[in-house]
Amino acid sequence: MRGVWRELSDLVLPVSCAGCGRPRTELCAACGAAVHGAPARRVRPSPRPPGLPPVYAAAPYENAVRAVLLAHKERGALGLAGALGRALAGCVRAGTGRPGGSVPLLLIPVPSARSATAARGHDPVRRIAAAAARDLRRTGLPARLVPVLRQRRTVLDQAGLGARRRRANLAGALELTAGGERLIRHGRVILVDDLLTTGSTLAEAARAVGEGLGADRGTARRATCRAVVVAASPSAFETNRN
Repeated sequence: MRGVWRELSDLVLPVSCAGCGRPRTELCAACGAAVHGAPARRVRPSPRPPGLPPVYAAAPYENAVRAVLLAHKERGALGLAGALGRALAGCVRAGTGRPGGSVPLLLIPVPSARSATAARGHDPVRRIAAAAARDLRRTGLPARLVPVLRQRRTVLDQAGLGARRRRANLAGALELTAGGERLIRHGRVILVDDLLTTGSTLAEAARAVGEGLGADRGTARRATCRAVVVAASPSAFETNRN
């Protein structure tokens, strides 16, 4: 109900651009271009956590992009999901090319903790992953949302933790849902998150997918899966240039 109320409120209350504050628009053209106007690029955190698949990002996490992501994630600006999904869709295209035939693109969102979802009133990563799947289907790609990951234990808040402590905090924290292996047995796995900092979360997601599929298929799937994020730390873009 909280999410429905926010969406209704957006229709009747004055809005301003989530990126720059310009009045009478939820996202102005300039801030929209900052989010999804540039070609997606491969990014690499340093140090790179073991098991991290290739990751593609739409923009550095700074300025308008940072403000837009936070508005959607923490302040319930749900109308921004379309623009953020469009950014993710561009990353999927950059990371996979245009698959031939009818091989589906399986967008697997990194799950939020239940407490975080309850506090926010929505699951931001799942919402923008769904928007990305719709954008991809509109251009003829057989994409679908497959939310088959879940947390199997409580983890600490990642804010303020360094790369090593994040890896320890997340080690073994995710698993496939019951029946998840069947849903991702055939298709190209695309892990989805909103932001990449150290890469620990996506590395753990890749491990959980591989482990859930079993030794033989899991090893092959980890080698071929990709990951996409709306934004990554600026240093991850700089590392990729070196």
